[in-house]
Amino acid sequence: MMTTRRIIISTITTGPEGIRLEAELNDSPTAQKIWEVLPVLERVNRWGDEVYLSVPVWMGEESDARRDVDVGDLAFWPLGRTLCIFFGPTPVSTDGRPKAYSPVNIVGRVLSDVSVLKKVEEKTFFLVRPWDPSEDGGTDEATEATNE
Repeated sequence: MMTTRRIIISTITTGPEGIRLEAELNDSPTAQKIWEVLPVLERVNRWGDEVYLSVPVWMGEESDARRDVDVGDLAFWPLGRTLCIFFGPTPVSTDGRPKAYSPVNIVGRVLSDVSVLKKVEEKTFFLVRPWDPSEDGGTDEATEATNE
Protein backbone atom coordinates (compact mmCIF):
# COMPACT_ATOMS: atom_id res chain seq x y z
CA MET A 1 0.00 0.00 0.00
CA MET A 2 1.52 3.31 -1.10
CA THR A 3 1.65 6.13 1.42
CA THR A 4 1.91 9.68 0.18
CA ARG A 5 4.82 11.48 1.78
CA ARG A 6 4.43 15.12 0.91
CA ILE A 7 7.26 17.50 1.70
CA ILE A 8 7.81 21.24 1.62
CA ILE A 9 11.02 22.70 0.19
CA SER A 10 11.48 26.36 1.02
CA THR A 11 14.13 29.02 1.09
CA ILE A 12 15.07 30.66 4.35
CA THR A 13 15.16 34.37 3.65
CA THR A 14 14.63 37.65 5.44
CA GLY A 15 13.01 39.22 2.38
CA PRO A 16 9.62 38.75 0.73
CA GLU A 17 11.03 36.75 -2.19
CA GLY A 18 11.01 33.31 -0.58
CA ILE A 19 10.32 30.13 -2.51
CA ARG A 20 8.01 27.36 -1.36
CA LEU A 21 7.68 24.15 -3.34
CA GLU A 22 5.49 21.18 -2.61
CA ALA A 23 6.79 17.75 -3.55
CA GLU A 24 6.03 14.09 -2.98
CA LEU A 25 8.47 11.35 -2.19
CA ASN A 26 7.97 7.97 -3.82
CA ASP A 27 8.14 4.56 -2.13
CA SER A 28 11.77 3.79 -2.95
CA PRO A 29 14.17 2.72 -0.20
CA THR A 30 16.19 5.92 -0.73
CA ALA A 31 13.08 8.12 -0.42
CA GLN A 32 12.23 6.35 2.84
CA LYS A 33 15.72 7.11 4.22
CA ILE A 34 15.36 10.77 3.24
CA TRP A 35 11.93 10.93 4.91
CA GLU A 36 13.45 9.54 8.12
CA VAL A 37 16.08 12.31 8.38
CA LEU A 38 13.74 15.28 7.79
CA PRO A 39 13.81 18.15 8.51
CA VAL A 40 17.05 19.16 6.79
CA LEU A 41 18.37 22.72 6.66
CA GLU A 42 21.29 23.21 4.27
CA ARG A 43 22.79 25.66 1.81
CA VAL A 44 22.12 24.72 -1.81
CA ASN A 45 24.58 24.56 -4.64
CA ARG A 46 23.71 25.13 -8.29
CA TRP A 47 24.89 23.15 -11.27
CA GLY A 48 23.23 24.59 -14.34
CA ASP A 49 19.48 24.26 -13.81
CA GLU A 50 19.84 21.92 -10.86
CA VAL A 51 20.01 22.76 -7.18
CA TYR A 52 21.30 20.25 -4.68
CA LEU A 53 21.82 20.08 -0.95
CA SER A 54 23.49 17.65 1.41
CA VAL A 55 21.35 15.14 3.27
CA PRO A 56 22.61 12.74 5.96
CA VAL A 57 21.73 9.61 3.97
CA TRP A 58 24.08 6.85 2.87
CA MET A 59 22.61 4.83 0.02
CA GLY A 60 24.09 3.34 -3.12
CA GLU A 61 22.60 3.34 -6.56
CA GLU A 62 19.25 1.58 -6.80
CA SER A 63 18.62 -0.81 -9.70
CA ASP A 64 16.73 1.91 -11.63
CA ALA A 65 19.28 4.70 -11.05
CA ARG A 66 19.79 6.85 -14.13
CA ARG A 67 21.39 9.99 -15.53
CA ASP A 68 18.52 11.12 -17.78
CA VAL A 69 15.94 12.87 -15.63
CA ASP A 70 12.91 15.12 -16.12
CA VAL A 71 12.20 18.68 -15.09
CA GLY A 72 10.66 18.48 -11.61
CA ASP A 73 12.37 15.25 -10.60
CA LEU A 74 13.70 14.92 -7.07
CA ALA A 75 16.71 12.65 -6.96
CA PHE A 76 19.38 11.44 -4.58
CA TRP A 77 22.95 11.51 -5.88
CA PRO A 78 24.80 8.67 -4.09
CA LEU A 79 28.30 9.96 -4.92
CA GLY A 80 27.65 13.31 -3.26
CA ARG A 81 24.98 12.26 -0.72
CA THR A 82 22.78 15.09 -1.96
CA LEU A 83 19.13 15.71 -2.75
CA CYS A 84 18.84 17.18 -6.25
CA ILE A 85 16.02 19.17 -7.83
CA PHE A 86 16.15 19.38 -11.62
CA PHE A 87 14.51 22.35 -13.35
CA GLY A 88 16.30 22.53 -16.71
CA PRO A 89 19.51 21.62 -18.52
CA THR A 90 22.71 20.90 -16.65
CA PRO A 91 26.28 21.30 -17.95
CA VAL A 92 26.25 17.70 -19.27
CA SER A 93 22.87 18.00 -21.04
CA THR A 94 22.98 17.44 -24.79
CA ASP A 95 19.37 18.12 -25.79
CA GLY A 96 18.01 20.82 -23.46
CA ARG A 97 16.74 18.27 -20.94
CA PRO A 98 18.22 17.77 -17.49
CA LYS A 99 20.94 15.19 -17.11
CA ALA A 100 22.67 14.16 -13.89
CA TYR A 101 26.45 14.07 -13.63
CA SER A 102 26.28 10.37 -12.76
CA PRO A 103 23.38 7.99 -11.95
CA VAL A 104 20.85 9.22 -9.40
CA ASN A 105 18.02 7.51 -7.54
CA ILE A 106 14.69 9.16 -8.36
CA VAL A 107 12.99 9.79 -5.01
CA GLY A 108 9.99 11.91 -5.98
CA ARG A 109 8.50 14.81 -7.95
CA VAL A 110 8.03 18.48 -7.31
CA LEU A 111 4.33 19.33 -7.58
CA SER A 112 4.91 23.10 -7.86
CA ASP A 113 6.34 25.17 -10.70
CA VAL A 114 10.10 24.55 -10.52
CA SER A 115 10.94 27.45 -12.84
CA VAL A 116 11.06 29.68 -9.72
CA LEU A 117 14.35 27.94 -8.90
CA LYS A 118 16.04 29.86 -11.72
CA LYS A 119 16.34 32.85 -9.37
CA VAL A 120 17.97 30.85 -6.54
CA GLU A 121 21.52 31.89 -5.81
CA GLU A 122 24.35 29.63 -4.72
CA LYS A 123 24.48 29.04 -0.93
CA THR A 124 20.84 30.02 -0.28
CA PHE A 125 19.51 28.13 2.74
CA PHE A 126 16.79 25.59 1.97
CA LEU A 127 14.60 23.83 4.49
CA VAL A 128 13.21 20.43 3.49
CA ARG A 129 10.56 19.18 5.88
CA PRO A 130 7.43 17.05 6.07
CA TRP A 131 4.26 18.80 4.95
CA ASP A 132 1.80 19.61 7.73
CA PRO A 133 -1.88 19.39 6.62
CA SER A 134 -2.82 22.17 9.04
CA GLU A 135 -0.74 24.62 6.94
CA ASP A 136 -3.36 24.52 4.22
CA GLY A 137 -6.34 24.46 6.56
CA GLY A 138 -7.29 20.91 5.69
CA THR A 139 -6.22 17.33 5.58
CA ASP A 140 -4.11 15.45 3.15
CA GLU A 141 -6.84 13.49 1.38
CA ALA A 142 -4.34 11.54 -0.71
CA THR A 143 -2.59 10.27 2.40
CA GLU A 144 -5.89 9.43 4.09
CA ALA A 145 -7.09 7.54 1.03
CA THR A 146 -3.93 5.44 0.80
CA ASN A 147 -3.86 4.67 4.53
CA GLU A 148 -7.38 3.23 4.68
